Amino acid sequence: QVQLVESGGGLVQPGGSLRLSCAASGFTFSNYAMSWYRQAPGKERELVAAITSAGGITNYADSVKGRFTISRDNAKNTVYLQMNSLKPEDTAVYFCNARTSGVNRWGQGTQVTVSS
Repeated sequence: QVQLVESGGGLVQPGGSLRLSCAASGFTFSNYAMSWYRQAPGKERELVAAITSAGGITNYADSVKGRFTISRDNAKNTVYLQMNSLKPEDTAVYFCNARTSGVNRWGQGTQVTVSS
């Protein structure tokens, strides 16, 4: 079955960096676009970044442009989110997403907390 497992979250000070990873299995990873979403307490889940199947096209939420970079390694079935210049408002649970067979697939999420 489809599995998405996120890792790499944690507590970081404002201005710091983190790299999230999402290991995928149960589907042909290289055939699918991948996305990162986040959900802060009391807020709706929002799209952060997305990348096409071959990695040639990416897009970002305006709030993270220039600070976050999404990438993927199709040989490792893994998608990454490099987060630099982190701000307190980036605090959220970050989720990996793939849409396979018309169904949105989600990982369990990884907590990112930006605080001094």
